Amino acid sequence: MIRYANEDDLEILMKYDKHIREKELKDSINNKRILVMFINDVFIGWLRYNLFWDSEPFMNMLYFLEGYRGKGYGGQLIHYWEEEMVKSNYKRVLTSTLSNERAQFFYRKNGYVDCGALLLPHEPLEIIFLKNLG
Repeated sequence: MIRYANEDDLEILMKYDKHIREKELKDSINNKRILVMFINDVFIGWLRYNLFWDSEPFMNMLYFLEGYRGKGYGGQLIHYWEEEMVKSNYKRVLTSTLSNERAQFFYRKNGYVDCGALLLPHEPLEIIFLKNLG
């Protein structure tokens, strides 16, 4: 089951999502910017996004707990998110990953194309991906 996160999910999201402050996490829940996924009522992962340039949906986090990776759940969750973005009249979505992470292959496999990069000091190259919807 995939659904938007609610206040009841805050504790479990805080337990696993160490990349966001509690206030921002609460705001993301209230703004319906987090999708959570469950299998047989067991929490397995989430997708968190925001708006790049205040206008482009940008997936900030796609994460699955150990034991649930590599089983197709990521593709299901991003497909659900993309459908939600189409319903909200968005024409494209963005995401990124570090060049030394395997996620880049996952995004390309799911129709995302390289569209830019960001190079911060002392960090690997961040690859920016774009997918046109519809």
